[in-house]
Amino acid sequence: MISVAAELADMHPQTLRMYEQRGLIQPQRSPRGTRLYSSDDVERLRRIQEMTAELGLNLAGVERVLELEARLEHLELRYAAVERRRLELEAEVQRLRDEQRTAIVRWVPPGA
Repeated sequence: MISVAAELADMHPQTLRMYEQRGLIQPQRSPRGTRLYSSDDVERLRRIQEMTAELGLNLAGVERVLELEARLEHLELRYAAVERRRLELEAEVQRLRDEQRTAIVRWVPPGA
């Protein structure tokens, strides 16, 4: 509920509504339309509060920081996937090299 989330994040419920309107927070909704805030939502609200109160960012700045963080997270996931694939390919190349070495060692020239 919005009142509980507002209390946990130490802000006014109207502030949460404004953050939601700006797309800074997107709480789930119950079948009756009540806002349902997760612990991650409350943590995000605290971070927004910190950026505005302690760092002096306006909401446009907060939006940009959150966008950049989301992009960074996406890129980190992509990098991890690429790195996993690189390691798989390295292992495959090594396996093929080992097979070639074994085939060369076993080969006996004709007439020998």
